[in-house]
Amino acid sequence: MSNLMYNTMWHQTQEALNSLLDKEFQKMTEPQGNKVLVFQMLATFYIKYVQIFRSMENVYDQIVHPQKRMLIRKVLDGVMGRILELKNEMVELEMTEFHYFDDILQDLKLSPQQLDVPIPRYFLKERLEVIKGREKILAKILAECGLNLPDMKYAVKSIALEEAVKLIQIAERARQGRLRALFMKQIFLQECRAKEMKLLGQKLSDTSLAALQIQKVWRGFYQCKKTVKEREDEMVFLGMKPPPLFNEVSDAIVQSEQVKNLRNEVQLKHEQNYQEALVNIKEDLRMMEGPDIKEHLQDQIRQWFIECRNLTGTFPDYPNEEDGGSAVIFSNKTPEQVIEDVIAAQEEEEKLKKKKKKKEEKESKPKKGKKEKEKKVTPKEKAVKEEDEEWKMSPSLFLQLMEEGNSIYKDMWMNKDESWNFPQDYDPELIKEEKRKELEMEIRIQVDELMRQELKNLKLAVNKEMEIPPRPMKGTKQNKGKKGRKGKRGKKEKDLTADRTIESLYQELVEEGLLIQPLKVNLSDYIGEYSYLGTTLRQVAIEPMPSLLDVRQLITLYGILPLGSAEVHERAPLVKSLLLAGPSGVGKKMLVHAICTETGANLFNLSASNIAGKYPGKTGLQMMIHLVFKLEPKRLKRHLPKLLKLLKPDDRILIVGTTHRPFDAELQPFCKVYQKIILVPRPDYASRYVLWKQIILRNGGELTNALNISCLSKVTDGFTQGQIVQVVKEVLTERRIRQQAHKPLTAIEFITMMTNMNPVYREEEENFKTWYAKTPLGKKRVLSLTVGGNKEKEKDKGKKGKRGKKK
Repeated sequence: MSNLMYNTMWHQTQEALNSLLDKEFQKMTEPQGNKVLVFQMLATFYIKYVQIFRSMENVYDQIVHPQKRMLIRKVLDGVMGRILELKNEMVELEMTEFHYFDDILQDLKLSPQQLDVPIPRYFLKERLEVIKGREKILAKILAECGLNLPDMKYAVKSIALEEAVKLIQIAERARQGRLRALFMKQIFLQECRAKEMKLLGQKLSDTSLAALQIQKVWRGFYQCKKTVKEREDEMVFLGMKPPPLFNEVSDAIVQSEQVKNLRNEVQLKHEQNYQEALVNIKEDLRMMEGPDIKEHLQDQIRQWFIECRNLTGTFPDYPNEEDGGSAVIFSNKTPEQVIEDVIAAQEEEEKLKKKKKKKEEKESKPKKGKKEKEKKVTPKEKAVKEEDEEWKMSPSLFLQLMEEGNSIYKDMWMNKDESWNFPQDYDPELIKEEKRKELEMEIRIQVDELMRQELKNLKLAVNKEMEIPPRPMKGTKQNKGKKGRKGKRGKKEKDLTADRTIESLYQELVEEGLLIQPLKVNLSDYIGEYSYLGTTLRQVAIEPMPSLLDVRQLITLYGILPLGSAEVHERAPLVKSLLLAGPSGVGKKMLVHAICTETGANLFNLSASNIAGKYPGKTGLQMMIHLVFKLEPKRLKRHLPKLLKLLKPDDRILIVGTTHRPFDAELQPFCKVYQKIILVPRPDYASRYVLWKQIILRNGGELTNALNISCLSKVTDGFTQGQIVQVVKEVLTERRIRQQAHKPLTAIEFITMMTNMNPVYREEEENFKTWYAKTPLGKKRVLSLTVGGNKEKEKDKGKKGKRGKKK
């Protein structure tokens, strides 16, 4: 895809974003009372923002113009943040982490796959060198400590010479035996052919009969092959079977990847040119236009001196550097407008003085009946008020960011002629405009120093008076002085490792096993399918178990996007801690490793079993937490809630816990530590079907008609992803993979291996549901369902009563 195509895609996405922002501002002004309509509105906005996010991320990854990329990045952060804000609104509205949009997707004519939130590729691309350097350091430390043990699969075992000779003899005798057996088989077949020749006798001499026999066999074989092919073509046409060579990479895809890689190189080159131009163009402007700018500013300020003296009789006070200097007065204003502002300010001061006198007179009068006005509000009245109150959306911190980016796009790029810039390199005129403003600010600071002295000389020469230094305003740095410093010193925590380097701390954490190397697992490797019955089940008052892709989406929203983007982490609804609860083998630890892989984050293992015996005592625990937080269960029960309060939006840290026995722990401390609790279920039928296919293919298996995946998925109900992966690896040995050509895989081979495994029974799943219903969000969900049902019943009764009265 060429640059022109990506530019067109960008313009289309910006138009879609512009219309969506208009609709959202319009809906925010309208009163909203119906909970169902509110959710549909939020869900529609959420889905549309996800579509814009997918398109904008693709554009940002491949467009090569450096200045366009800066704007797209700004808008992209805004869209990401708005998605998280809308998700938070839906959670607070429905009191559940999982939502289902089947009906809305049908109205928008979208497939569930288009609802998947992508992970921006720049998370890793922009930090690739840092991540590679950190991996090298980690590998070096592990090698020095002897912790990087070799893979047992490829470990070489040394044996004695006699045993080695014996093994070679056995192998050689087996080889000779196979050759002898093949030779004897050939002799046997020759003898069989000779016997047949004697029995047939004269019949074989007739060539026409022999040709007829050959034709008969060939036609039967050809027709059988043709029938099989027609049946396969029919299955492909009906969509029941993938087309041939479906899993093979085509030449077009290979060429597309090569073009993308080439475009990435062009991106880096243009970015380097842009950074160099920022410095060079500014220096050129300083030499060419700097003197003129300085002279213009001095003339402007001198004119202000003279005009103020003519109107007020005295020279004005020059603004302090802390207040902004002359930029405060001449911000986009002419000297005439500045004089008008001075006169208006004097008039306003006189008016304010009069108002203050009137207020003081009113306040001096005693107030009567204040206690009588204050009335106590009963809980029932509060509940009625809350019911009558209309729903209001929380204020957004990202709408303004997107609006700013959208306005810049309209003013700068929407109708810009770029016929001269075919390679899509930087635009020097835009850099000049930006750097000219920076240069003016720098020169203004120098001019202010000169003009302050000049004003002082004017006052001495004309008025023969000494300039009295202006009093510092309240709230400025001069007033805060020592008090602010003392307060900061009191709040500042003691650095326990002030005399040590970050490298030494890093090595200590690795040696203690607290800092571990995450597995190279992408979030897309967490295979599953969407829940297509979520809306239907909720309509009949059944709370469905979430699907695996619902869980994957939450991990993207709560874990990956905030860690990957600093802008999103600082402004979006902050999630400091996350708990993944579910049966063993559902992929909880895999999701943790995927978060680190997708964002390039450090992974600290602070599980109870891993920290046992390390850093003993209260001071040891304090040191351990200090080391972890400086570099980037029961024992931590008291301290983790306190540490979570210390985490600020600037600290891109996420605490993730995993457990397969949450009901054995105390619920209250759990809920204090973990801000979000995600229930990870066992895979449903759709997820098992996709999982079996993908895992078999990834381990070298071949899918044929002999292998009934649907039957295999149905029979393995209750088994987890980990058990399925384990069974596939046990069945698909190297020998079995070689045998597939003449002995296709069957479902019974996998089922036999699973007979010794215990599935997740319904009782265990119900235990997880019951436990989750006791969590804060689970309680709110149950309460909202019961209160909502009671309200509907009361409304129906009220309608019936009114009808009865009319009769």
